[in-house]
Amino acid sequence: MSNGEEMAIDPAEFRRIMGHFATGVTVVTSLRGEEGAPCGLTANTVTSVSLRPPLILICVEKGADSHDCILEAGCFAVNILAVDQERLARRFASWEVDEKFRGLPIRTEVTGAPILEEAMGWMDCRVWASYPGGDHTIIVGEVLDGDVRDEDPLIYYRSGYGRFSP
Repeated sequence: MSNGEEMAIDPAEFRRIMGHFATGVTVVTSLRGEEGAPCGLTANTVTSVSLRPPLILICVEKGADSHDCILEAGCFAVNILAVDQERLARRFASWEVDEKFRGLPIRTEVTGAPILEEAMGWMDCRVWASYPGGDHTIIVGEVLDGDVRDEDPLIYYRSGYGRFSP
């Protein structure tokens, strides 16, 4: 380019490359509106940030039905899915927000964010900070409580679900 600026990679190529980076699969849940109805979405962009304080980050598409409820509620839970929970991943990736929780056993811990009883693990978080990230918002959460069972995780790789066993 004549102005010395380099163009960013083509979005389709970027998606293809990142699709080769295996990630775990989670369902991020929160509360929406004054009535506190549950909301949630499938997310694979979750990572630890800090041990002191214990911080994680999630990246949520700005157009997602649960984006605003997470920021407005000021809390969220990350529910880690096991290898046999692909149906939960698909359910929270595509169902209408009002139907996602139908028939699912949930509970709350510290923040009031819904925790999926079936998940192999969970972290209950208070929103610590948020930052713009293109078409997503980077939300940093302080982990207030959590637990996990020893199971094989559900993995997302090349636009599909799979398994990893150490």
